[in-house]
Amino acid sequence: MNTIQRIAKNVAVLTIAEITTAVIGLFFIMYVARYLGAEGFGILSFALAFTAIFGVFTDIGLNPLTTREVVRNKALAPKYLGNITGLKIILTTVTFGLIVLVINLLSYPDQTKNIVYLIALFLVFNAFSTTFYSIFQAHERMEFVTLGRIFNGVLLLAGALFAVGQGLSIVVLASVYLLASAITLVFNGIVSIWKFTKPRIEIDFGFWKETIKQAWPFGLAGVFTGIYFWLDSVMLSFMKGDEVVGWYSAAYRLVFALTVIPGVYFTSVFPVMSRYYVTSRESLRLIYEKSIKYMFILAVPIAIGTTILADKAIMLIFGLGYSNSIIALQILVWAVAFFFIGAGFARLFESSNKQVIVTMVAGSCALLNVVLNLILIPKYSYIGASIATLVAEFATLALLLLWSSKIGYGISGKKLINILTNTLAAGLVMCGFVFVLQDLTVWALVPLSALLYFIVLFIIRGIDGEDILLLKQMVLKQQTETDITEKDSKPKDFTEG
Repeated sequence: MNTIQRIAKNVAVLTIAEITTAVIGLFFIMYVARYLGAEGFGILSFALAFTAIFGVFTDIGLNPLTTREVVRNKALAPKYLGNITGLKIILTTVTFGLIVLVINLLSYPDQTKNIVYLIALFLVFNAFSTTFYSIFQAHERMEFVTLGRIFNGVLLLAGALFAVGQGLSIVVLASVYLLASAITLVFNGIVSIWKFTKPRIEIDFGFWKETIKQAWPFGLAGVFTGIYFWLDSVMLSFMKGDEVVGWYSAAYRLVFALTVIPGVYFTSVFPVMSRYYVTSRESLRLIYEKSIKYMFILAVPIAIGTTILADKAIMLIFGLGYSNSIIALQILVWAVAFFFIGAGFARLFESSNKQVIVTMVAGSCALLNVVLNLILIPKYSYIGASIATLVAEFATLALLLLWSSKIGYGISGKKLINILTNTLAAGLVMCGFVFVLQDLTVWALVPLSALLYFIVLFIIRGIDGEDILLLKQMVLKQQTETDITEKDSKPKDFTEG
């Protein structure tokens, strides 16, 4: 199986996983949000956001580092798994203690505190599951990541259906997260023993020191990302109350679900990019530039379509009680569009041992987001939080783009303008189609408008012959990996046109 086919296979299995888990997650959120109402959903969303901010300390960048290093040398898998497990026992213990300490310093009701405790334990179990996922990813066996995520999603939905059907409390619903994560961890451990390496605890202080030294830029970026993604909900809880958090979280959960698209793609591509940084810089450039182009192609129709159909989406999923979420969704979806494109630049830096750039950018934009939230939330509430997220995400993309040019991997202005012009042209045609036929059901309108978008894009050569060739190579076994590498190592412009 050649490199392109392997990427295609991994993207396919992860896409199946994420579509399945997204559908499961959609039903989970729909049932829970409707059952709890905006205020109750706001409490649960606050607990998830609050613990997620601390949750980054359960990893400190160990997972992406493990993937990067093991993909380059598979024999290191037992060493990394054993030592990372040992490190995470300490990290999760400290993190749980911090969560308990801080929530008790704040003036929240006992019920909210109990929910936070349960979600914190869920994070602990999840931290160890993600270590297994990094090993599966390094071996480019994404089907096992797929099985773990789907299994966890099914457990969550089954637990939610039972709790809602029995009319149980919000505390029981929070317990569903804990129970599902514990069972999933056992499942992932069994898979590791069966296919990869036996889990064990190893204490090698020299290895720990060197690993933390290499991982801290990933980890610090994770801290900033956690602040960036979750602090707005916590700040809304402080300033505006649980109901407002519920409205904001309804929109935020929907757009956050969209981030699985670049997540799936770059989870599959990242190991290949990491290897190409060592073996073929031109191949790295090829895959990076193509990735940016494909993220543009996906981001534009999603942003335009969601903006137009936001009211239908909110009413369909959450109901009339969440009508205030519509405008937040229309703003936040554009932040996600910038996130799609920025993800390509971030993975480039991480795969080429320049993760400190991602850390600096994430830190700067997290600070910007906090400042904007402090300014905008008191006056504009959840709409202000949405605007702050949009501005911070645009700033992130702009800084990553500038840094890519500085390290010699920048995409020329001509290529970027060409990509942007083509995708916007196809997007505007799609926009007109949606406006004219907006009385159609969402189930018919979405696939028809997406089909039109890609047809127009093909006609205007936004998708060119080389993209079609790559697609064929993903399906047909025409070349060996060596052939691909040798071909890609020759200087060639793959993004023109």
